[in-house]
Amino acid sequence: MGRKNSSAAKASEHNDYLSREAGGWKKKWKGKLPVALIYPNTYPVGMSNLGYQLVYGLLNEHPDIVAERIFLTDGDKRPVSVESCRPLLDFPILLCSISFEHDYLQLLKLLDLGGLPPLAADRARTGFNFSGSSQKPPGTGPLVIAGGVATFINPEPLAPFIDLFIIGEAEPILPQVMEFLRSKTGPVDRNTLLRELAVKYQGCYVPELYEETYNDDGTLSPTTASSGLPKRIKKITLSSLQDKAGHSLVMSPDAEFANLYMTELGRGCSRGCRFCAAGFVYRPPRLWSADTIISALNERLPGSKRVGLLGMEMARREDLVSIADYLLKDSCSLSFSSLRADVITPELLDLLGQSGLKSAAIAPDGGSERLRKVINKNITEKDLLTAAGALVNAGVMNLKLYFMIGLPTETDDDILEMVELTRRIKKKILKIGQQKKKLATLTLSVNNFIPKPWTPFQYESFTPISLLKKRIKLLRSKLAGESNIKITVDSPEKAYFQAVLARGDRKVGRVLLQIARSGKNWRQVFKQEGIKPEDYAMRKREQFEVFPWEIIDHGIDRQYLWAEYKKALIGKATGPCDTEICKRCGVCNDQ
Repeated sequence: MGRKNSSAAKASEHNDYLSREAGGWKKKWKGKLPVALIYPNTYPVGMSNLGYQLVYGLLNEHPDIVAERIFLTDGDKRPVSVESCRPLLDFPILLCSISFEHDYLQLLKLLDLGGLPPLAADRARTGFNFSGSSQKPPGTGPLVIAGGVATFINPEPLAPFIDLFIIGEAEPILPQVMEFLRSKTGPVDRNTLLRELAVKYQGCYVPELYEETYNDDGTLSPTTASSGLPKRIKKITLSSLQDKAGHSLVMSPDAEFANLYMTELGRGCSRGCRFCAAGFVYRPPRLWSADTIISALNERLPGSKRVGLLGMEMARREDLVSIADYLLKDSCSLSFSSLRADVITPELLDLLGQSGLKSAAIAPDGGSERLRKVINKNITEKDLLTAAGALVNAGVMNLKLYFMIGLPTETDDDILEMVELTRRIKKKILKIGQQKKKLATLTLSVNNFIPKPWTPFQYESFTPISLLKKRIKLLRSKLAGESNIKITVDSPEKAYFQAVLARGDRKVGRVLLQIARSGKNWRQVFKQEGIKPEDYAMRKREQFEVFPWEIIDHGIDRQYLWAEYKKALIGKATGPCDTEICKRCGVCNDQ
């Protein structure tokens, strides 16, 4: 069977989801290779992830593969597929999509609930059988594969649990790997298959074939590869030669972004913000042409008028003009995560006004002009005031500003400048709102800075929780009593745990299963295991120290990252990437 239409609601929660969808797949298993596509979060969150949808489509477009989705359910319910309600162990291949560090614990919980030993070592004597039958021969079990941006930022915390990582973008490599697995008939020896994959395909990382060792001081030594394998895993990258941008394939009213048709404007970002891991691991930056994006927009299902553009912060001004003109002519409304303050065009403002959009976000990130130079944001206060005024004038009456606290070199003075910037923006938008006889509001969304791998700030430390709380208190006290201003702040404690996971290694990974199973506070479990979280989150890194995530080869010269870190500390800017002439970071040297 091919693409399905909506059908009558069924009894189960999963079939309720299925009946309300448009544009998915439900295929018969006979003669096909079944794949469970796992997203370790709820259905609404997973179905709002464009990367997950793209992989779902990539698999099901193959006539001999049936891919069904499995999400985390409430409580301790056994996870089953949305399409046929089959349990985890019916599938010979489990393909896990990992986007965020907080997915790690949820993935282990999902595997546990599904009856599969989460640790790869506990599956070491299990072979594979890639048959569509739910009756598996004795001694065989599923092949556990993981991909997604979190895995090619740092796969090591999940290394004890995964048989095979696919490092990089799925389009160039996943079909090849699946065709290879589909060619295997009958029971297959585990070790033979995994080694063959690691040797045969770039981007295939089998953790058990690499040994992690440590120096006497607890720092990591270079990882040792098994004989015949590359020392590092080179990331797979999709070329820019596409005739159509990535876009939504399934529309669902139950998704977090309900019935929103998402289209990507490109991958990677040329801006070089020094805190942003995605901006570095998706290098080289690739912006799809306006024609390519419009081709994707033309694939919308009938009646789909709500469009979400992903990557508005990096889009070319002239492309936004063409896309806005197309959407206006087709009577579409627009949604996006945030806007770059210096790329707002009259055409885009006209589209926003006609879309009836009431809320929009801008990301200064740094609260002061000085900090925006430190992080290489290169947006001025004038840019922010101009953008805020233009958005409210276009009818967008609710503005959100994304800020970070705990950035390198931050002081209380930077927080006070954030307060003054907020007041100036409020004053400007309230004046325009009064002229339009509408009330303009401002929300500050404040997140704690987390030093991420593959960024110049991978060498930095996480700011102590006590200092973060002090800065949050200072911010709130200075804006207390200000009308029409709301402040939301993420938890410093949760951010600290995320910082531990972000720079974690396999020792951190082995603790995760105990946390997931015990339900104990993560700090308590770390203490029981003799692992100090501060060694991962709080410790500044040395220039030549070996990092766990460097098992992956992104083509980035680590000396470039160190030089960028040093430039950050003195507030020196770096210009945007120009892939035609720029060879600074090393990624384009082999292009």
